[in-house]
Amino acid sequence: MTLGRTLTGLGAAAVLVGAWGLFDRITQGHHNAAYGSYVVWGLWVAMYLFFAGLAAGAFMVATLDLLFEVKTFRGTGRIALWVAVVSLGAALAQVWLDLGHMDRIWKVYLQGNPGSVMAQMVWGYTVFGALLVVALALAVRRPGSPALRAAMIAGLPLSLFVSGAVGALLGVQASRQFWHVGLFPVQFPVFSLATGVAAVMVAIGLFGPRDAPQRGDQLWALAVATIVLAAVKLYFLWADFSQSLYGNVPQNVAAVHAVLYGPYWWTFWIGQLLVGTFVPVAVLVQRRLARHPVWAGWMGVLVLVGLAVARANIVFPALAVPELEALTTAFSGPHLAFDYFPSAMEWAVTAGTVGLALLVFVAGSRVLMQQEEVA
Repeated sequence: MTLGRTLTGLGAAAVLVGAWGLFDRITQGHHNAAYGSYVVWGLWVAMYLFFAGLAAGAFMVATLDLLFEVKTFRGTGRIALWVAVVSLGAALAQVWLDLGHMDRIWKVYLQGNPGSVMAQMVWGYTVFGALLVVALALAVRRPGSPALRAAMIAGLPLSLFVSGAVGALLGVQASRQFWHVGLFPVQFPVFSLATGVAAVMVAIGLFGPRDAPQRGDQLWALAVATIVLAAVKLYFLWADFSQSLYGNVPQNVAAVHAVLYGPYWWTFWIGQLLVGTFVPVAVLVQRRLARHPVWAGWMGVLVLVGLAVARANIVFPALAVPELEALTTAFSGPHLAFDYFPSAMEWAVTAGTVGLALLVFVAGSRVLMQQEEVA
């Protein structure tokens, strides 16, 4: 109860901060954003990648209970679906605020190019969002029904598609060598699964029923999955960076150097690796701690922080390298720079989105837990 009240207070404070940021965004447009003509994507796009991947990954975890009926994960499907619904809403809010004309979002539905990866993603997330809501409603009202199973069967390949499409959206941009990697569409479903596993570990550890008999086993299984996925992510990271450095394409090498030694070094070495990977793994390899709800839950939070930072380290460095070297000196202006760090307005809007998502999740999780007790 104390944790719920604390998180509710923090969420409410974040929403108030976000209200100021949203007011600034609506009245001033992109004027107070730190991105511009060269760095066209910033914090909101990075967080969109994070939340969208979280939604897809949480759905994948939900299939272990509601589709594959894995005994260890019995009873986790509904909370995992709720995580997916809330995080997908946060993802769409973040990317919507990034649009130059937010009121024109309808154009991608009625005037979109079917061959565009962006248009395919919009339609994919629309269908995926509708399916999430239907699956959650069925899981609450008709658990174990053929309709629920059909929804989970349809949603599994769709979750793989929408998570892989994000990698494809970046990978098809040949002018950005840092992204133009054939493995990107393959990596992103793995990143999504890692994010979903960590989020469900937080939900079960910090918000799950204390007297659930399988809680410890579920947390240990999620901890093992987190450790394995951390190793896979490190392998992908090594493969990407080593190929970029050995390939010696100047634009690619510059982006990697920006992550390893440049302006983003601290986000990579401290945020992504130390806080988001090594510390959680060091704790979760200890079975006793991994089975403890508080330890497991907060390690899941650290993993989520690291994964959010990792998305930023994918987006920012690629855009911080000029496509033409002469661009750095040809023109000058506040929105004609390659150095990017989110502005106060961008941070405020993101804080508001996170705070609102937290409030919605806490409220919904309480309802789901009460229904679980009644059942």
